[in-house]
Amino acid sequence: MSGEVSLLRPAAANPATSPELTDALRATVEAKSQAALALLQSAVDELGRQHEVTFANSFGAEDMVLTDLILRNKLPIEIFSLDTGRLPTETYDLMAETEKTYSTRLRVLFPRLDAVESYVQSHGINAFYESVELRKACCHMRKVEPLQRALKGKKAWITGMRAQQSATRAELPVRQHDESNGLEKFNPLSDWTEKEVWAYIRMHDVPYNKLHDQFYPSIGCAPCTRAVAMGEDIRAGRWWWEDPESKECGLHVKK
Repeated sequence: MSGEVSLLRPAAANPATSPELTDALRATVEAKSQAALALLQSAVDELGRQHEVTFANSFGAEDMVLTDLILRNKLPIEIFSLDTGRLPTETYDLMAETEKTYSTRLRVLFPRLDAVESYVQSHGINAFYESVELRKACCHMRKVEPLQRALKGKKAWITGMRAQQSATRAELPVRQHDESNGLEKFNPLSDWTEKEVWAYIRMHDVPYNKLHDQFYPSIGCAPCTRAVAMGEDIRAGRWWWEDPESKECGLHVKK
C-alpha cells in the first residue's frame, strides 16, 4: 500500500484554507481568541511560570494558531514537537519557517534509535499498513514514548485538538485530567470550527503547512497521510485504511 496521492488540484481551488473574512467571522474569531488566551494564561498562573506548562506542536493549522497566541503574547509556555523520522518535507519547512518568523528555537524530540531499528528489523519498514496493532506500535515508538519524555516533570500540557475533528474527539472539554501522563491537559480550541481556525491564520498572517492547500486538512507522518476529496471528513486522510473509531495514534487516548 502506498501513501502517494496525486496533487494535480491547484492550491487556489481549496476554499477550506481561504474562508471569506466577514465581519461576523472576524468578531467570532476575536472573541474565541481572547477566550483561548485567557485559558492559556490561567494554566500558567495556576500551574507554574517556569515552563512547567508545555505545548505539543505537531504543526497542523490548529497548532499554528496556538503557537501564534503563545509567542505573540510572550507566554512562558514551552513549545515542543515530535520528529517521528517520517514527516513530510513540508512539515520540516514549516518548522524552520516558524523559528524564523517568531525568532525562537523549538524543542524537538526524536524516537529512540534502538526501538526504531528493532521494529523495522522485526516487522519491516512499512509494517504499519499490515495491522492496527503494528500501526499503533509504530505510533507508540515514534510519538507516544517521546511525548512521555517531553511531559516528564511538567504540570500541564496544551494541545490543538478540536471536538469537531473526529468521532474520537466528540465532547472534548477545554480542560481535563490526563491520567496516563499524570498532569492537566488543556484544549483551548476545543469549540473552534475549521473555518475559524483558518480565519485566524489569515487575519494574523500565521505560517502554515503548505500541504493544507493541497487538500491535506490533517497532517501526520508522510506514509500515513493522504489528501482528501472535497466534502470528505477532515480526518479521512489519516490512516485511511482503518475504521474511524481506531484513528488515534495513542497521544490522546484515555487510560
